[in-house]
Amino acid sequence: MRAIRVASAALLGVGALAVTVPSAAAYGQEDITPFGFSVLPSTSAAGGRVSLRVDRDDGGCAGPATVTSAVFDAVTIPRHRSTATTKVDRDAKPGAVYQVTFTCDGASGSTSLTIAGGRPEPTHRPDPPHRVPSHGVRAGGGGSFAGLELKEIGLGAALIMGSIGAAYHLSRRRGGEDGA
Repeated sequence: MRAIRVASAALLGVGALAVTVPSAAAYGQEDITPFGFSVLPSTSAAGGRVSLRVDRDDGGCAGPATVTSAVFDAVTIPRHRSTATTKVDRDAKPGAVYQVTFTCDGASGSTSLTIAGGRPEPTHRPDPPHRVPSHGVRAGGGGSFAGLELKEIGLGAALIMGSIGAAYHLSRRRGGEDGA
């Protein structure tokens, strides 16, 4: 009889842990793609230039990548390149946030581009040639704790430990009621 209570307490604890792990791992991840992508800088003035980057290191994006947004014309990043640059529309509304969508090999993900106030100073220099970096920064969520604050992690751990402790306490307390 005691083995059933201990097993029940253990299953309750494992169940509580199993319920909290998926939500913690997915916290803050709206678009999950097999490839990484970014817009740099993430805040640009109307008429400014932004760099569009697709991560091809792990084979998640093997074909051409298409990048679309309401604030610039569609851009195609060829399969042998990882970056492209584009110019933000001059009539983009300062303070507005636009979605930038990356599509490659049937998978899509999006990120935000914020328009800063003011217009960039005009330059008379020609655009620099597009260069493909040999290896860029490996940026990303940082694992399963990306975006979680210490308070949230502590609260989740306290809830799990509390449920395990309550189950253990109830199993010990009921052991004396059977007369065993």
